[in-house]
Amino acid sequence: MIMARRMDARQDAPAGSPGGMIGFIIVWIGQLVSVLASNMSSFALTIWAYQETGSATTLGLVSACFTVPFILVSPIAGAMVDRYNRKLMMMVSDLGAVVATTAILVLKATGHLALWQYGAAAVLYGLSGAFQWPAYMAAITTMVPKRHLGRANGMMMLVESGPGVFSPVLAGLLLPVIGLTGILAIDVATFAFALGALLVVRVPRPAKTAEGQAVKGNLLHEGLYGFRYIFERRSLVLLLGLILCLNFAHGLAGSLTTPMVLSRTGNNAAALGIVDSAFAIGGVAGGLVISAWGGFKRKRIRGMFLGWGVSGLLGLIGFGLGRGLAVWLPMAAVSAMAFPLPQSASNTIWQSKVAPDIQGRVFSARRMLAWMVDPVMPVVAGLIADRVMEPAMRADTWLARTFTGITGGGPGSGMSLQFVAAGLVYLVFTVIALSTPAVRDVETILPDFEQAEEAPG
Repeated sequence: MIMARRMDARQDAPAGSPGGMIGFIIVWIGQLVSVLASNMSSFALTIWAYQETGSATTLGLVSACFTVPFILVSPIAGAMVDRYNRKLMMMVSDLGAVVATTAILVLKATGHLALWQYGAAAVLYGLSGAFQWPAYMAAITTMVPKRHLGRANGMMMLVESGPGVFSPVLAGLLLPVIGLTGILAIDVATFAFALGALLVVRVPRPAKTAEGQAVKGNLLHEGLYGFRYIFERRSLVLLLGLILCLNFAHGLAGSLTTPMVLSRTGNNAAALGIVDSAFAIGGVAGGLVISAWGGFKRKRIRGMFLGWGVSGLLGLIGFGLGRGLAVWLPMAAVSAMAFPLPQSASNTIWQSKVAPDIQGRVFSARRMLAWMVDPVMPVVAGLIADRVMEPAMRADTWLARTFTGITGGGPGSGMSLQFVAAGLVYLVFTVIALSTPAVRDVETILPDFEQAEEAPG
């Protein structure tokens, strides 16, 4: 019995606990159930907040309460993921979220829930989320054999996209029956699945490398090392710079899907719901394909360029040129189906090149840099649409005379042209990257982490 319970020096669970791909699947199932319930809560809370205030600006402020702490604390979170037990860090992120949800549940059940308290909970969600993504990405590297990294990353994309298909429908059906309190109670209960899955699996600790040991210091020093690591490698800098530029280009129009569809359909909410469902179903289908296939085995960068090309050509240009469901639905479904391919390929490349014991820091820095433009682009896109594109396309201007034959006229035509312009910018960035050897050949320029010398001891 004593021997059966012996802890392996490189593990964080008793010998015999599920590990490898089986262990990852157990964790994945727990996350899938928990995220589905959390998305239901988010959907229901958004409805509650809008009913309380009638203000879209207020909803944006609540979103900022999540995003700003998430970004600011990311470097420290990454350092903690590398310094401490990654399984513990994953559990801490889940516990932070369940504390926030439980607090909202108690306040709502007792009739004391106010908007500022929802904002405070969003701050806690953001702080917890800053630990979750780098911890899970780094844990995948040590749990899953390298040949299955593409499949594992595809499955993680399903966790992001799958609940988006079912959670609004389930929440809509359950709200009239059990109310917001009941949905929050379900969310709290499902955290047990996520935490229970983590408790029973084995998450190997990463081997210590000379590089990881050389940057020991305080948390801030270690957190900043993630940025230094990236900036010392030209291929990673250019690859990340490309992703930042693509996020900028997509941000010029991506947030305008709802107003454009509503404008071009006479505020038809049913049409918007069908378009949203097409995006969600396409994302799930793409995640399933990558989970089964695993993506390109060699030159994964090809998967990134292919997915980016489809996103720019169909998801922006094709979608923007559409004037009804006959075009919007296939463009939405196919472009969303292609989205998991570059995401999975990108994660796999970074997991293959960065030593596991510094992945928390590097991945946190990577996400922080890639998301730099995300908080402001919806505002920028909205201002361009409201003050430039829509007025110009509805008046006798050069823009209207030149492009009305392409996008049509009337409400929404300015946003339609904005989609097309954003797609062209997106494709230009993709072509520039494809012609840049430091990006195109990143997988051969940078060695896999197995080739790095491990630190003694």
